[in-house]
Amino acid sequence: MAASDDELDRILARVASRADAVPAPVAASGGDQRTGDPLAASSAQALDAEPDVAYRGDGDQDERADRHALQRVAGLSTELEDVSEVEYRQLRLENVVLIGVWSSGTLTDAENSIAELAALAETAGSTVLDALLQRRPNPDPATYFGSGKAKELAEIVKELAADTVIADTELAPNQRRALEDVVKVKVVDRTALILDIFAQHARSREGKAQVELAQLEYLLPRLRGWGDSMSRQAGGRVAGGAGIGSRGPGETKIEIDRRHIHIQMSRLRRQIATMKPARDIKRATRTRNDVPSVAIVGYTNAGKSSLLNALTGAGVLVENALFATLDATVRRAETSTGREYTLTDTVGFVRNLPHQLVEAFRSTLEEAAEADVIVHVVDGSHPDPAGQMAAVHEVLREVDASGIPQLVVFNKIDKVDDAQRVLLRGMVAGASLVSVHTGEGMDEFRRRVEAAIPAPDVVVHLLVPYAHGEVIAALHSVGEGLETEYVEAGTRATVRLMERDVERFSEYIEAVAS
Repeated sequence: MAASDDELDRILARVASRADAVPAPVAASGGDQRTGDPLAASSAQALDAEPDVAYRGDGDQDERADRHALQRVAGLSTELEDVSEVEYRQLRLENVVLIGVWSSGTLTDAENSIAELAALAETAGSTVLDALLQRRPNPDPATYFGSGKAKELAEIVKELAADTVIADTELAPNQRRALEDVVKVKVVDRTALILDIFAQHARSREGKAQVELAQLEYLLPRLRGWGDSMSRQAGGRVAGGAGIGSRGPGETKIEIDRRHIHIQMSRLRRQIATMKPARDIKRATRTRNDVPSVAIVGYTNAGKSSLLNALTGAGVLVENALFATLDATVRRAETSTGREYTLTDTVGFVRNLPHQLVEAFRSTLEEAAEADVIVHVVDGSHPDPAGQMAAVHEVLREVDASGIPQLVVFNKIDKVDDAQRVLLRGMVAGASLVSVHTGEGMDEFRRRVEAAIPAPDVVVHLLVPYAHGEVIAALHSVGEGLETEYVEAGTRATVRLMERDVERFSEYIEAVAS
């Protein structure tokens, strides 16, 4: 949910009023930077003004309607004016302040990262009030920000009546606690924010289990007590009248909670493991029938689902939000010669994707690792497409998919000028430039996908009895260039097959020519 123009004007005016009092950051010395441009540009960089969709038959989009049934509003009222509105009750938006430490790279890199964090916060359902960058070689080990800057942050939070502070990194448990003690409001890090978005958007049974497992792995080292409540001990079984032999210190409450989390994590791992065979069976069926697979990967909100819909008419959920789709979607497609292949839409990637999610979604990401071709979708209108590509390549290496042939396609080129197009072409040799929204470049891209799919190269001559018509159907499915002639003994066919498929039809083969 992007901030309104009035809200952005108010933020920028407040930032400008403080600009004279804040020194600009320099590489040689410490400093801080109140960010204005990243907030104003965040909607343009990560949440576009309009969805990137050319294919208008996206289905009923019931899932998107369900997500927006709980309306988020800026006011405090949660009262229902009429009982019929019970399904559309209002939820007050969290007001958040973003913080980040600029320790390396350029100011533009740091501002792009904060802008992406703003888009993540808006996707999670919050209003971004302000952002604060500090220039320092390394984050403070105690409070992330230095003590003086943390006090300034506390004043900003109080002034703006913010509910939450979101840090643009993963905080250590002690850093989060110490910063909360200073600012007196909830502190959330980037990892927790991404996990929250995944929890909101997960729909399938497997997706929900994967997200819950990732959340528990993140929560386990961050359990903490409130006062003495987590350190109280049960006192053994003697308190229940068990008598001699039952005395002892018992477990503290935090130990009990940790044990329960470990039990729940073990249960979820078993549950996810039981779901994997079903996915493997479907994949094995496609492999057995020699159906090539193409996996669509890319940075979140780069237009992967829109591309899948444009190529196949799949009707997959398309929404102008980060991580709108989490579950892998497989759809059937055909080449111009009639050969079948599958297109798989995978979960989007992001910079510093939490390792808990990579491990939890490994079974889903295996769709990319098992593909014949990977289509890497990049947002051509983003200020840092090279950074997005690097983040995707890092995750592909983690799931052992970096060696698979890739087709790079820059999407949303309707939003870039000619100079930027030249830069994009020079960034990756042979990359396609398309706009799913306008359809520009899509025909050429389809031809590139078809050309990248492993093609049959062995010419086989067969004689198939009329009683085995299913063999001709199978040749249509796995072969190319099928030519038939009807003779007295049956159907004489000439077709190109993959070398591994030749043995499958060996009993009908008359001759083989490579």
